[in-house]
Amino acid sequence: MLPMLRTTWPSVVDEFLGNDLFCDFLGGRTGINTPAVNIIEGKDDFKIEVAAPGLEKNDFNINLDHNVLTISSEKENKKEEKDSEYMFKEFNYNSFKRSFTLPNSIDADKISANHKDGILHITIPKREEAKVKPPRQIAIV
Repeated sequence: MLPMLRTTWPSVVDEFLGNDLFCDFLGGRTGINTPAVNIIEGKDDFKIEVAAPGLEKNDFNINLDHNVLTISSEKENKKEEKDSEYMFKEFNYNSFKRSFTLPNSIDADKISANHKDGILHITIPKREEAKVKPPRQIAIV
C-alpha cells in the first residue's frame, strides 16, 4: 500500500487512497477523461502505469517539484472536411493532470519513464536505505 500517493482527480485508485476533495466537491465522477493508473510497490522501487491509448510519448509532461510528481497531457485534434456544398469542422481537445505526493524514501534523481503500446511506465527507485534488507545473523562477540 502506498499511503503517500494522492491524486488530484477522481480515479479507480481512490478506493485505496481515500476520496478526493475535487470528487467530494462535485459529488462524484465528473465525466473528465482521466486515464486509469496502476500503482505497484516493488522491493526496490515504485511503478506507475498510466493507460492512455491514442497518446504518444511526446504528448506527456512529467514534472517533479518538492516530491510531487505531476503527469499531464494536452492534445488537440482538428478534423475538417470540405465539399462544394458544405464544410464540416470538428475540434477535439483532451487534457488531464494527475499529481502524486512521493515519500522521502525515493531517489528522485533516478526516476525514469518510457512509453509503449499506449501505456506510460514510470519507475521511481527507492533510496538504498529504504529498501527492505534480507534477514541476517548477528554474531555475538
